[in-house]
Amino acid sequence: MADPATTLAQPAGATGVLVLADGTAVWGKGFGASGSAVGELCFNTAMTGYQEVMTDPSYAAQIVNFTFPHIGNVGANEEDRESRVESAVGCIVREEVTPHSSFRASDQFVSWMAAEGRIGLSGVDTRALTRRIRLSGAQNAVIAHDPHGRFDLRELKRQAADWAGLEGMDLASRVSREKAEGWEGGEWTLGEGYGSAAQGAGDRPHVVAVDYGSKDNIFRNLVRAGARVTVVPASASVEDIMAHEPAGVFLSNGPGDPAATGERAVPVIRELLDRNMPIFGICLGHQLLALAAGAKTKKMHQGHRGANHPVQRVGESWGDTEGLVEITSMNHGFAVDGDTLPEGVEQTHVSLFDGSNCGIAISGKKAFGVQYHPEASPGPQDSFYLFDKFVGMLG
Repeated sequence: MADPATTLAQPAGATGVLVLADGTAVWGKGFGASGSAVGELCFNTAMTGYQEVMTDPSYAAQIVNFTFPHIGNVGANEEDRESRVESAVGCIVREEVTPHSSFRASDQFVSWMAAEGRIGLSGVDTRALTRRIRLSGAQNAVIAHDPHGRFDLRELKRQAADWAGLEGMDLASRVSREKAEGWEGGEWTLGEGYGSAAQGAGDRPHVVAVDYGSKDNIFRNLVRAGARVTVVPASASVEDIMAHEPAGVFLSNGPGDPAATGERAVPVIRELLDRNMPIFGICLGHQLLALAAGAKTKKMHQGHRGANHPVQRVGESWGDTEGLVEITSMNHGFAVDGDTLPEGVEQTHVSLFDGSNCGIAISGKKAFGVQYHPEASPGPQDSFYLFDKFVGMLG
């Protein structure tokens, strides 16, 4: 397929289209739900875990362009979901979605997308689209699917151009749960599914997790590391959190602009820091912790999304493991500005792709955060140790 910038006329048989804010139309075969959805176009380099990606709330209001060409062979199942709230509005793939060939599948990916109300587009030169994003940055777009191939391109372009974008948008309040809940799930075992967190829960340190758009596997890893977990809404006050008598507080991942979410969240986190509460933040939670410590965040040109991102440990506090590289799973379009870290906030990890900040620790506090996703799903398991480190602080 030609560079999407030159793709204008609707080809015969096209039942799906991606329309960028500048009017560029990228044609293909639609699948999943019919209709249209607006969001920020991004790309993900993971070779596995497309269902986990599509159910990650951090992708709320985004359209995911998968760089791996073959999608669908694993199908879909209930065990691989990461959430049941708003997440990616659509996805783009190179080849037509293949039937599943996994014994774990309970549904085809195409029919699962339709049932979930997500729009897909296949038959697209995803490499060319990825190059466009790398050169021009993440762009606002509309993805549309009509089995009859009827599209109002002028209206779709207007929708894309009029959408405000993610900067200044607090999406965490849209994807967070509404009330506090005790987390009950444990580790997954082949043939047995997910275990229970109930066994020995009373003897475990209690972690209160603030849900800004969390992935379930984070809580499973906290349980694996030895914690008992209660999940509270993003709107929880310090009093709400402390009423659960936590030994530590976890700040979850989530979508949107951290500066916007921080208007409500940062004062809460600052007071928790003042109380010397142990804190661990992942992704958006990491960014909010940095804001509470006095740093700033910024919008990235294209973001980091995939399961193959190298991150290096930096700083003398690592001792013999300084310089060690972890292969990580990432999903973020905003980042902590490493140049704004104030005195007393140590940079602990950096991206080997672009040198951007990927971790901080606050001096004199049991508080740290990482930009990447140590719980994987999808992704490598190099960074599971962070859950053990956090729970180990709570004894």
